[in-house]
Amino acid sequence: MITSLQNPLIKQMRKLHRPKGRREQNLFLIEGTHLLETACSVNSSLDVVCCTPQWQTNHKQLWEKAQSLAQRTEVVTPEVLAAIATTINPDGVVASATRIFEDSLAKSPLSLGLMLERLQDPGNLGTIIRTAVATEVDQLWLTHDSVDLDNPKVLRASAGEWFRVPMRVSDNLGALIEGYKRQQVQVIGTLPQGNKTYWEIDFTRPTLILLGNEGAGLTPELVSLVDQQVTIPLGGGVESLNVAIAAALLLYEAKRQKQLTIDNG
Repeated sequence: MITSLQNPLIKQMRKLHRPKGRREQNLFLIEGTHLLETACSVNSSLDVVCCTPQWQTNHKQLWEKAQSLAQRTEVVTPEVLAAIATTINPDGVVASATRIFEDSLAKSPLSLGLMLERLQDPGNLGTIIRTAVATEVDQLWLTHDSVDLDNPKVLRASAGEWFRVPMRVSDNLGALIEGYKRQQVQVIGTLPQGNKTYWEIDFTRPTLILLGNEGAGLTPELVSLVDQQVTIPLGGGVESLNVAIAAALLLYEAKRQKQLTIDNG
């Protein structure tokens, strides 16, 4: 059992609290039973799993599964676990896993995709990921100047769904958009001055939805690449919606239309 905060492994895992440490080690933290359960269910590439003796006793099956997937497993004291975790009251287990967010070209067929440009709030990103899974998004893209995909707050806000949608980070969304357009994927951009409401779009077609920064929206470069500029009608003097809510509206409209098509044969 590891009892010292000065243990080299513990020092390394604590560095994963920061973006620099995650990049240097090519690892990120998975905190809590629910996230670990989801990671194990998709056979995620675990590096280290640390748990308290009480957690090990209470979660024998999950511990065995984690041991089969991890490079290393350790039982630690509650004090050591608290030092590894970023949460105030960790529930007894923290793991690290390999980061796999590399850029790649648009190759796979796409039914519904989502691109996020310069998103900054980890709660927004986690909520969008959760909604993307619920609406069966095929691929989620994020720009490098956005909040880190593996920010611990992003994982927690996703409520365990973080592992269930393919996600990538890219420096060049424009090239990716052009690649999908060559595959006959329509590109939808959300703008306050869009000339169509979002429910006027035919989402039964292969579709890529673009959402921009919480305050500034999409950059002109990406706006110039969209096929349709859509808006969300607002009343009562409201200027804009939270980006996670906007994403949910568009994604669920796409899901609704596709379900109607299935129901109508």
